[in-house]
Amino acid sequence: MTLQKLTNGIFVDTAKIDKIKTLDAIIFDCDGVLIDITNSYDLAIKKTVDFILKEMANIVQSNIVTTQMIEGFKATGGFNDEVDVTYSLILSIVAAKKLNKPIVEFIFEVIKNCDQSGICSVEKYLDMIGVDLSEIRKKLAYPGSHDSNILYSTFDEIFYGTKLYYELYKRKPQFFDGQGLIDNDVVLVKKELIDTLRKKFDKKIAIISGRGVISAKYSLKKLFDEFDLKNSRFLEDETRDLAKPNPQPLISSIKGLQSYCCMFVGDSMEDYIMAKKSEELGNKTVFCGIYGTSKDSEAKRKLFIEKNADMILETIDLIPKTLNLVEA
Repeated sequence: MTLQKLTNGIFVDTAKIDKIKTLDAIIFDCDGVLIDITNSYDLAIKKTVDFILKEMANIVQSNIVTTQMIEGFKATGGFNDEVDVTYSLILSIVAAKKLNKPIVEFIFEVIKNCDQSGICSVEKYLDMIGVDLSEIRKKLAYPGSHDSNILYSTFDEIFYGTKLYYELYKRKPQFFDGQGLIDNDVVLVKKELIDTLRKKFDKKIAIISGRGVISAKYSLKKLFDEFDLKNSRFLEDETRDLAKPNPQPLISSIKGLQSYCCMFVGDSMEDYIMAKKSEELGNKTVFCGIYGTSKDSEAKRKLFIEKNADMILETIDLIPKTLNLVEA
């Protein structure tokens, strides 16, 4: 392994230094990179699980879901969509109850049997062990249409809140009324960082996010317009088949930026896989893994080290310093 620690919070694959020196564009994931979503998206997962279990499975047990469970599903590489995580947690908890197994232990047992196929691997495993979940699966009818599916709707109402939900869907919420958890987003990217990156990348700075464009713009506010939006991709607004880790949105963005060698900055296994697939398909791509925004940052750092990511940084603020060290 040629991954080396250059200084605190900075790890670089020394075999990739010559390649890193040729970087001419940078694309960011949004959640966990540009925005801290611990008390927004993650909390929306927890609240949606509690609500659905109570209303549809007659299971009244609050605060079952932990951040470690959420990150456990995401670490498998098939759960970029938070509602996929929510669905998988609901199925796992209902299954644990039916099997009379300890919920926490059983959820991590399910996680161990997940792979890049995401919810399909969850359903396959639960079917394999013989638990009948036909009733809850029929009620949820997931994934279905984003506009009408009850799980999507519940999650979106909790996350977006009354006002933004109406702006998105042109209808009033059915299950939740009030301020959305999106207002708990903490923006991590600063104008100063973008200005610094412009010195190397000029205007070739874009976003590829699982969010929709309205959601990203709402949280990033004025900083949203600092990115090349024409060549950014907001996957919630796209068909489900283009979700991460499908590399096509990244490849499309790279080609739109007319990049010779592009850095993709992400914080998840889906991001890593997407960048790797882009590289395998002939698009020079350097993956930079961010670990400091994770609740268990040490586990995230070890995961990226295990995968021998091209660059591993504690925060996005270390990108300019890292590039200076590499080019020195």
